[in-house]
Amino acid sequence: MPNLAVARGAGGNAGNASGTVSGGPGGTGATASALPDHPTPFSVKLSSKDIPEKDGGVRTGGCSGSLIAPQWVVTAGHCFHDLDGTRVSGKPGYTMTAAIGKLTDSDPRGHVLKIVDTRQSAVNDLALAKLSEPVTDIEPLALPDGPPEPGEHTTFVGWGSLSSKVIVQTDHIKRGDFQVAEVRKDEITLEPLKKRTVENSPCPDDSGSPFFVPVKGKNTLIAVEDFGPDCPQPGIETAARVDQLVSWIKGQIGE
Repeated sequence: MPNLAVARGAGGNAGNASGTVSGGPGGTGATASALPDHPTPFSVKLSSKDIPEKDGGVRTGGCSGSLIAPQWVVTAGHCFHDLDGTRVSGKPGYTMTAAIGKLTDSDPRGHVLKIVDTRQSAVNDLALAKLSEPVTDIEPLALPDGPPEPGEHTTFVGWGSLSSKVIVQTDHIKRGDFQVAEVRKDEITLEPLKKRTVENSPCPDDSGSPFFVPVKGKNTLIAVEDFGPDCPQPGIETAARVDQLVSWIKGQIGE
């Protein structure tokens, strides 16, 4: 697939459900165990320590995402790019790991896997990232059957920075509650349901974070944070709609 739009960021600087995860140090054990104290085990922390720069050096970077199939994560497209910051598909040009099913970095549960392939969408700044192996003990987010509705309450989770000045991914999951304000052609706007803080709002490195709602007993993805903004920002939030891409997503992941 050819290179797409130039990214706005580089390397990501820019209802409850239970699940089960593998236990053991580092989250790589093979014994499945219930994880009732993690309401969003489908949340994903994407991290890299070797993103190439034009001067020959490397830097760190990160994004957030969500598990939408056993071997696939949806995130922001600009989390995978070339030296010019252009979004690219295929095998990443740097090592990107995905931590899934964890509440904190030190949580021994969950999975830590590599991203081995990416697929960029032609609409919105979204991408699919393929895991090195399937995750079979965590229920993925469901895909939507239709567009979001104004007034709908939705939840955000991410692993972004707690500062707009010192951008470092947090060591624990963030969560916030929002309400859909307006449904636009390719995106939605959202209003916070509580006073904004860095713990409940998208920040740098929250690119790719999911907004989800409960539908018929399943947590369902309705939008993705496609740009980790300065935070906490006082105005409305914008996020990329997912419903327009469901057919494309299913085609890419073989459903």
